[in-house]
Amino acid sequence: MKIPAIKKLVEQADMESLRQAEQSLYDEQPLPIEVDGEDEGEKLTHVLAAIYIKERMAQGDDFTTALRAYSQRVRNSIN
Repeated sequence: MKIPAIKKLVEQADMESLRQAEQSLYDEQPLPIEVDGEDEGEKLTHVLAAIYIKERMAQGDDFTTALRAYSQRVRNSIN
């Protein structure tokens, strides 16, 4: 997970494009937007993080707070 890649998606992609990118990754199809990442798994992580963060920001969180919430969610899922 690379924060600059996530931030770029949050700033540059709309929610519809992110959802299309998510589905394209699941379907192993070409991506409709540029997503940084070394492989499909990392790209999917970045897209899912950006979707989560944008949803939190729509509820009033700033980027940093939403990113922290996403990171905490990931940590909790690992434990």
